Amino acid sequence: MSRTLVFTCVVLGGLMANPSQLLPQTLMRGSASGGTVQLIGNDSAVLDTEESKKDLPCTVTPVKPVLGFDLRFHSGYQIALPLHEVAGTGDVLTIIFRVTSASAKDSPYYFSQRYTVPEIDADAKGDAYLGGGFDVGEGDYHVDWMMRDRIERVCSSNWDITASLTSRDQNMKLAIAQNAIDMSDQEFFKEEPPVTRLKAEDAFQVKVLINYAPQQGSASSMQPIDTSALVSILRNISREPRICKFSIVAFNMNEQRVVYRQDDADHIDFPKLGKALASLKFGMVDYKKLSDPHSGSDFLSKLVLDELSNNKSDAVIFAGPKIGLTDNVPPDSLKELASVPYPVFYMNYNLTPVQNPWRDPIGNVVKHLRGYEYTITRPRDLWTSWSDIMSRIVKLKLVATVTTSPQ
Repeated sequence: MSRTLVFTCVVLGGLMANPSQLLPQTLMRGSASGGTVQLIGNDSAVLDTEESKKDLPCTVTPVKPVLGFDLRFHSGYQIALPLHEVAGTGDVLTIIFRVTSASAKDSPYYFSQRYTVPEIDADAKGDAYLGGGFDVGEGDYHVDWMMRDRIERVCSSNWDITASLTSRDQNMKLAIAQNAIDMSDQEFFKEEPPVTRLKAEDAFQVKVLINYAPQQGSASSMQPIDTSALVSILRNISREPRICKFSIVAFNMNEQRVVYRQDDADHIDFPKLGKALASLKFGMVDYKKLSDPHSGSDFLSKLVLDELSNNKSDAVIFAGPKIGLTDNVPPDSLKELASVPYPVFYMNYNLTPVQNPWRDPIGNVVKHLRGYEYTITRPRDLWTSWSDIMSRIVKLKLVATVTTSPQ
């Protein structure tokens, strides 16, 4: 019987087929600063040749650039390597590759990765699968790639990639510059760079209530694409220069608890948010809550009333995947919110809207408050929905100012 193994620096559990899940590479010293990169032995000659070497038999499949929710193009490669080629104990695979922008052919970026191979039987059948990733901006690029083992056998390849927005996406402002090359970053909750904001008297305040949960409510963990989408929604809001104050309430409907709160801050503290969210235990439900069919709607009712009744922000934004409750918030419990003086929005993250087109309990709350719901299925949806949200916030604030101004 053949078997398939996937390994990186440690053994992995499955093939990383999604570009956002490909293991990021290390940017070699000198690349980012334009300095000289020192390569060992024959590596430079291997990268310079256009011939594909197969001393170490492997199959390399390029991954075309895909635009992520973080508004960066993610590219990379997948490798298939026969297990018997790395059989034994203690082998090390070293990958070195360079990415060159067509607009800056004299300034390539070099990346490296080392894979420690676990012990493999000499008669092992099947393939090992590996993957790597990097980010690029719009543009054309050439990739020269090689992998060598401990005894200097080499597998090499090269290919071209193009990252481009579709004609309908041309107005989107990406988070990575045109022709730029960078490492893929899986540190979702790193600190956000400072933003130059409008003066407080000209800017807005928002409150964001985010349901941090996987797309599949019963899943035992967050998939990278889910984390990327939800964090990208927050980062998109945090980068808005017309917003000067943020209130963040992160909750989880499965555990029915508020996980993190940040009030009236001049920026979103992503490291603290990430640390708090790490305490969530996905896929586990308290038996007492499970036995009470109304516990979910009771929690949501209290959350909505607590956070919206005394809200002083210019807008309230719900965000997150659809929740699987069949029990809606009773309309009577929302009577005191019937005439809230601010707009309410719902950025609903839903990768498969065709399979789940029905409005969820949060959507029903937003509809009751005469708010606006947006379905976030792809990066373009995030961009267009946020543009519309800001347009409405600005317009409604202007109307309110004119209405209350002395005649």
